[in-house]
Amino acid sequence: MSTGAKLLARKQVLLERLESGPGPNEREEIQALLTQIETALNLLERRDAAGSSDE
Repeated sequence: MSTGAKLLARKQVLLERLESGPGPNEREEIQALLTQIETALNLLERRDAAGSSDE
């Protein structure tokens, strides 16, 4: 499984946890993790876009 696919799978799990009504502390932790995942996905996307323009 690629890094992007792993990140997307992790994001899905976290979104499901968020929908289950976690307490305030857990909600804050989940949102922080989602932010990190979004950042990582954006970096991967930029890297892939830069790599394809180098060809």
